[in-house]
Amino acid sequence: MNLKLSQGVLNTTMAKISKTKISAGIFWLEVPEAELFVLCGCPADSVKHLMKAGKIHDYEIETDSGSGPNHHSHGTITNETGPNAILLSDLSVQKGDFANLAEFPVLQMLYRQGMMLPNHPNNTGAKPLLIGQKNVVNAQMNYIYRGNYGLTSLEDLIASGLPREKAQEMMRIKLFFAFGEIRPSSDLLHSVIVDNKPVEVLNGVKVVRKKINCYEFFYKDESVEIDLNLTKNKTYETPYQLENHYFKRDYFSVVHTGEGDGWDIDRPCMASVICFQGKIFLIDVGPNIAHTLNAIGVDVNEVEGIFHTHAHDDHFAGLTTLIHTNHKIKYYTTQMVRASVTKKLSSLMSIEESVFAEYFEVFDLEFDEWNNIDGLEVKPVYSPHPVETNILFFRTLWEDGYATYAHLADVASHDILNKMLQNNKKKPGISSKLKNKVWNDYLSPVQVKKIDIGGGIIHGKAEDFKDDKSEKIILAHTAHKLSEEEQLIGCGVTFGSTDVLIEGHEDYPLEFGGTYLKGYYPNVEDGEIHMLLNCKRELVSPGTILLNDQETPDHACLVLTGVAEFLSKEEDTSYQLSSGTLIGDLAVLFGLKSTGIYRALSHIETLRIPEILFKEFVHRNELTEQLKKTHEITEFLQKTWLFGESISSPVQSQIAQNLTLNNYSKGEKIVYDGLMLVKEGKVELSSLQSDRSSIKHVISKGDFWGGDNMITNNISKNQAQAVTRAKVYSIKNNEIIKQIPIIRWKLFEQSQKRT
Repeated sequence: MNLKLSQGVLNTTMAKISKTKISAGIFWLEVPEAELFVLCGCPADSVKHLMKAGKIHDYEIETDSGSGPNHHSHGTITNETGPNAILLSDLSVQKGDFANLAEFPVLQMLYRQGMMLPNHPNNTGAKPLLIGQKNVVNAQMNYIYRGNYGLTSLEDLIASGLPREKAQEMMRIKLFFAFGEIRPSSDLLHSVIVDNKPVEVLNGVKVVRKKINCYEFFYKDESVEIDLNLTKNKTYETPYQLENHYFKRDYFSVVHTGEGDGWDIDRPCMASVICFQGKIFLIDVGPNIAHTLNAIGVDVNEVEGIFHTHAHDDHFAGLTTLIHTNHKIKYYTTQMVRASVTKKLSSLMSIEESVFAEYFEVFDLEFDEWNNIDGLEVKPVYSPHPVETNILFFRTLWEDGYATYAHLADVASHDILNKMLQNNKKKPGISSKLKNKVWNDYLSPVQVKKIDIGGGIIHGKAEDFKDDKSEKIILAHTAHKLSEEEQLIGCGVTFGSTDVLIEGHEDYPLEFGGTYLKGYYPNVEDGEIHMLLNCKRELVSPGTILLNDQETPDHACLVLTGVAEFLSKEEDTSYQLSSGTLIGDLAVLFGLKSTGIYRALSHIETLRIPEILFKEFVHRNELTEQLKKTHEITEFLQKTWLFGESISSPVQSQIAQNLTLNNYSKGEKIVYDGLMLVKEGKVELSSLQSDRSSIKHVISKGDFWGGDNMITNNISKNQAQAVTRAKVYSIKNNEIIKQIPIIRWKLFEQSQKRT
């Protein structure tokens, strides 16, 4: 039987074309007769979703020469089924997350299915198909190109801060992994550009775009519609479930949050979380990082910074999650790696490279030096890889010397390094001098070392570290169960387990609480803040109700650590509440009932401030009028898509104090005055297109427009008119908005939808 036909059981009663919902925003479309199998929608971990759904599985091939495993740049592979085409989302971002991450689906087709492996039965000359609008397909082509190669010229490498001689050797290493040639994505993939007229995909199957993110496929007398839009209160899902853990903030500890790889259907990709002096730092940011953080009781707003090794999707795909904050997260890596990351991100999002620094606070690290970050020292060292990569060593001084941790993602095996040896500077490979340095760096002893053992051409092997003198070796970046031989060298760890290198004796959550309360009440004396900090604290398990709908609370609740959630049946809304959120304060003060349910999403720690104490605190510090003034606005802001998610109450209060409310009669034109937010009524927006045509749509309560100059250099050409009597907030102070990454990101996402 034909290999592709074997993916589905055919009979005369089956539909010629069919679709299966795999997960939110992901569908499987198949036309077996035409040998077309389409992954519709490819957010993070879409390959893992297909594996879980049984659409990708191993099969045997009978050949004259026998069969066996093949090797490629992403590890040892078997023969697999899967898609041969991808339908891309019109939108690069949905609900804050990347909507198009085709890197790993393409790798699965090329290597694990064998579409580009020499002498493989699936290597028929056919290329994987990318289906979608021209601008989206082109963006994916550029992003996959950067995912394959990173920086692709000597000039790019020199511009990233490398001396010419080092840049030349980096280029030689890159060409070794690229089999001697950097090839455009068009050599590997075929584009199917779709608009509002039917076009052929393959073997008589046609597709047409009906409206934004909605497509219809035709084959003979049958058709199927695909809607890639995420509905209200829906987000992209994770293919695995993680147990909840309580994470104690220590002086120096490492939480193990990922030991798998891009093909592991049960675990996150290789990653760690470092806690230093109570502050949270990430090492890499793979898919579903928010899910990972929530499982260990960490809110994304608690993240101080990220240390980044390289730009492959299993270490990169969660980058936009770190924009879901009300402050800029610090970004630490070498200039070379940052250049590779920004080029890939800008290609993926079709944005300027300079935009990266608008979302992150960038700190470049020096190679082979101990970079001091407020007492935490980090040394990046070079690791040969298809894209620019630095592995990371950490240390901090303590009573017996330095406490140390090393994170080796990704590394090359000793066999591959030996195969790379080439002292002829005109040929691909590595010099013996650099090879020896790399190997000595890999084997540098530390207390705890996490190692990539993914195998293949670009990943390490456990056996290479059998003589490593580190006290504890953790084997990661693999989907396979550790063998007996591997377990003699190192160990696996369970999700959420922690290596405490220096125990913490300070009360870090209480210190955070003081910072949060000072943000709420900046003019209040420290003694008054400490009075509140002396209130009872409570550890709360996930799912626990903090405040019920229609309940009048008898205390205010400050979230010190972790993630909570608000749900309103009346408004049909739900959103996460970041650490630092004060729950029930206004209800306590004004004797109001809660307008929804507040509950813990993760393990959280709270500070319970009794009603009588909170009222007296407000009264004697003359805060009543200030809170009355902002109460209505902040309550409204919390229920909007733009301002509700991951923005702590102090920041919402700051925004509220900069809003101006204007009233408009039915039919009245609304003059732009910065970012505009509808409080009541309906407003019609008319957008002038390049061909001078006009697109009109109506927005209502909680919707917004304007703010274009915060994300582009262009002033909006929209015209606005009140459809009914309307109340509209405006905010003129762009600087407040510009400093809040998640608002800037949502403005970007919304601009995509409207254009």
